[in-house]
This record gives sequence, C-alpha cells and structure tokens, in this order.
Amino acid sequence: MKILIVEDEAKTAEYLHRGLHEQGYTVDVARTGPEGHALTLQHDYDVIVLDVMLPEMDGFAVLRAIRTHKQTPVLMLTARDRVDDRVHGLREGADDYLVKPFSFLELVARLQAVTRRGRAQESTQLRVGDLEIDLLSRKAYRAGSRLELTAKEFALLALLARREGQILSKTVIAEQVWDMNFDSNTNVVEVAIKRLRAKIDGPHERKLLHTIRGMGYVLEVRGDKEAP
Repeated sequence: MKILIVEDEAKTAEYLHRGLHEQGYTVDVARTGPEGHALTLQHDYDVIVLDVMLPEMDGFAVLRAIRTHKQTPVLMLTARDRVDDRVHGLREGADDYLVKPFSFLELVARLQAVTRRGRAQESTQLRVGDLEIDLLSRKAYRAGSRLELTAKEFALLALLARREGQILSKTVIAEQVWDMNFDSNTNVVEVAIKRLRAKIDGPHERKLLHTIRGMGYVLEVRGDKEAP
C-alpha cells in the first residue's frame, strides 16, 4: 500500500513515516499544502493522511483540490476536536478524521478501514494456486502452512499477487516496495526475491514465483513444476 503523508510538523511526519514504513508500507511525505497536492497529481496513492493546519495552503484547500481529479481515500488530522471542523472536512470529501494526539495503532486501523471502503471492489483475500494471502491480517499461507515473512517480504508478495500473471520489472518492484529509484548496482530486489522464493516455493514441487530473464518476475500457476 502506498501512502502520502501531508504534515508540516517534523516530529509527527517522521513518526508516521517511520512507523508506517516499519509496517511494510511505501510512504511519501509532503511538508506543505502545495507540495502535497503536487504529489497527488504525480502519483497514485492508496490513501492520504492530510493535516488540517498546513502552511501556504490548508488541509481543506488541499482536499478540495484533490477531489477535482481523484477520489483517493483521505484521513484528516487535526489538533482541534471541534465538531464544525470535522463536519467541514467530511463535507469537503474527507473519508475519516483523527484528532491529535492519537494512537498509532488506531491510525493504522483507520487507514485500513478507509482503504477497504475505497477499494470495495478489491478482495482482502488473494489466492494464487495453493498460496493464500490475507491483506488485512498480513498473513500468508502455502498449502495451509503459515509463511513467516518480514514486512517487506509480505509487501513484495502482495504486490506480485495483486498483479498475478504480470511480469514486474526490478524498477517497478523497487519503487512500489522500497520507495526507491532502481539502481543497477544494487541487488536488493534480487536478494529479496531469492529469500521470498525460498519461503514460498522451497519446500514445494510446483513453483509459483518465476524469473523472466531480462524482464523481471512473475507470480503465477504454471503447468511446469520448476521456476526458470
């Protein structure tokens, strides 16, 4: 899941970025209203965390600008627990509200909830052959056995499963999972794929994670039993 945080308070922005990154999410941070709006034009986010009190362009103005071109779920943050503020934001198109200070666990739960509503058409359960992935509990199983995955390994597997049958390049994987531009001198993607393959395919005769030479990687069920 790719998240945009629009927050001018450095400590709050860093706290959210670090916490969500540790949960396996890809996170961008904007420190002003105009910067946040510009990022929404450049990228497709799964959800946006938007502070109300922002320099140059407040959160309500940013929200109005976003709603002219996208319906991305938006969770607004405010330091003022006033009913009229919440009503104003909801009328402008916000999906949820959270008052500072807040629990990080509650923030994550609310982000998952608004994302579910925003993606009502997408199942929270993915299946590729006998591989099962629960996006809500962030658990994966192969042939009924739980796979012990790190946060990044789960994010990588979820990306591949969502695009079952599609070849994903190293560049796409690096951007979506690590939020980085791919450097040909870096082998982070190859290492992660190797570790993930060992966990999901290692004990099994039929392989699901395949390497397409010179192109990238694909997760799919094939007639053959060996990954190339």
